[in-house]
Amino acid sequence: MCGIVGIYNLKNALVNEEELKNFTNSLKHRGPDAEDTYINDNHNLGLGHRRLNILDLSDLANQPMLYDYSRYVIVFNGEIYNFLELKIELEELGYKFKTTSDTEIILASYMQWGERCQSKFNGMWAFAIWDNKNKSLFLSRDRFGVKPLYYLNNGDKFFFASELKAFMF
Repeated sequence: MCGIVGIYNLKNALVNEEELKNFTNSLKHRGPDAEDTYINDNHNLGLGHRRLNILDLSDLANQPMLYDYSRYVIVFNGEIYNFLELKIELEELGYKFKTTSDTEIILASYMQWGERCQSKFNGMWAFAIWDNKNKSLFLSRDRFGVKPLYYLNNGDKFFFASELKAFMF
């Protein structure tokens, strides 16, 4: 089931690490197997993840997951049903993988096809990818909203989470 959260300070203020951890832990019930947070080098973006182990049980599949020498960072909730087919296609394009998780396939797909990657996915998902090089945040939710993604923009900060109750942290 997993839980994802994020805080993006639109005015380049610093993300409060304790605030991010509290935001992440508000979804503890969604992921009892692992949890972690990520704050970018500018400290204006923070991502949090609560993990429920399903596909790849190794610690290598924990999130937030970094990819391509830490250029991309993802938090993901859901399942990409056709990730094995996509993995073969990406391997034929030269990509190498460290995990057997669909999360890493999303990152490679984003690297290869950009925002169009979501049109290749068959599944249910909500994810956020931060691009450290371009300083951009990309959020995606499956076409039917099976995996919810709520957000709040108060003018100073942009928040997102898997559940509405997370905003009460």
